[in-house]
Amino acid sequence: MLIELRASDDRLRGPKALDAAPILTSAYKAAAESPQDLSRLRVVCDFIQYRQNFRDAVEVRRVEPWAIEPGFDATDGQSWEIAIDLRRAKPETIEASIKRSFANGAAAADETRLPLEDWRPGSKSLIWGFNGLYWKALSLWEQATGKGYESALPGGQSDARNVEAARELILDLFELWDNLASRRALPEELYVLEIGVGNGNQAAAFLDEFRRLNREKGRGYYRRLHYLMGDYSPHVLELARKNVAHHAEHVSSLVLDALRPTETLGFLRYKAFLVYISNVYDNLPTDEIVRIGGHLFQVQTRAVFSRSAAESLAATINARPENLPEVVARLLRLGPELLAEVLPEHFPSVGDAVAFWRAAWEALRLEERYVPLIELDTYEIAPDIGGELLRPIVEANGDLRMHVSNGAATSFADTLPLLHPHGVLQCHDLFVTDVHQYANGFRGPGKYDGSVVNWVNGRLLSAIGNRRGFDVTFAAFAHRTGANVLTMTARARD
Repeated sequence: MLIELRASDDRLRGPKALDAAPILTSAYKAAAESPQDLSRLRVVCDFIQYRQNFRDAVEVRRVEPWAIEPGFDATDGQSWEIAIDLRRAKPETIEASIKRSFANGAAAADETRLPLEDWRPGSKSLIWGFNGLYWKALSLWEQATGKGYESALPGGQSDARNVEAARELILDLFELWDNLASRRALPEELYVLEIGVGNGNQAAAFLDEFRRLNREKGRGYYRRLHYLMGDYSPHVLELARKNVAHHAEHVSSLVLDALRPTETLGFLRYKAFLVYISNVYDNLPTDEIVRIGGHLFQVQTRAVFSRSAAESLAATINARPENLPEVVARLLRLGPELLAEVLPEHFPSVGDAVAFWRAAWEALRLEERYVPLIELDTYEIAPDIGGELLRPIVEANGDLRMHVSNGAATSFADTLPLLHPHGVLQCHDLFVTDVHQYANGFRGPGKYDGSVVNWVNGRLLSAIGNRRGFDVTFAAFAHRTGANVLTMTARARD
């Protein structure tokens, strides 16, 4: 039996360290008394810092046999992983939870949960339908909660939105444009693109400072500036437009999918001198892979409600628990307003549909299992990006579990062609730059209000950029101490 603790040094040592010994003792005792083959059993303990997430305090995952020969009986090779949240798990309940999961030797047959979907890779999970709905119907969510979405972020605001950061970007642009102008190589129209504009605070700070520095330094760049704001949420774009109304003649706003920006911004190809992105990549779909004993597995997920939560939810809408998967599917497909129209017997008002949406999100959990990822070369990270790019990362770092960051990889690769040959992409986000970070802390998925958050595999984005002729660097965000946010910069190699 293998026992693994994934927690940072300060979680395990010092005056505020958690006491993991009783948890490990309880887990060992329950595992030793179970009928399972201990040589095929793993106990993995994470400290899950997100108070809202998709896991129960104790989970049991099946590890599918890696090598299956014709006529092989899968039950002969089944293995299990017990996952424990060090923050929430109580020693006195761990033993009972593990024994219950292994009752009759079949954790997969546990009937205490109601599945909402079939098993699938994490990037295809139903949780991303909830994530998309949050941004599409954000105004309804905010009306119900009485607060804006940014209040759910650490500190109640984005780390990356301040005047000092804007000033640095603008001065770098001025220096570049001065050099190009001296060689008569500066185009008449100067494009800056922001993807994921939030409420427009960053755009307003940038444009206000741009105009001030333009006057101070006697440049004519403000007259030529085109600032493009792109976001998935029409509601967010409307907020941003109001915030930059005093720069209206220089600003255009576009509803776009961050996964495929060139679909909307094809006209911008090779023209953007700056692409600015903040807190977007951590909100895009991702798979996870795990390496165990030198073998690679994909983490498959299945969205579920506990039976008790399903019964409570169903009672609030005058339905049966077995009806919930279809009701949830309709919610994600139609949104709360149309749902109230087509199912008035369950949702007399839009407010009732929003209340169900919020309660369903609160109750939503993910079951997980590991299935063999036998042919890494045939795995697709993103369009035209094959799994072979992962090989140097996973094979050089021992056994681990990590995000593939498929959505971030797709967006990043699709955004690079928009850059001018001297342009820069700057992104502030939660990046993993050392793969060993996955071994000392939980990196998602967590819940931010009604959306999903995962840390982003920076090593993978760096490899994608390098393959396309871009230098990709990471640095601590310079304008707020103690922030987890890093700044990624990509620019074409000279």
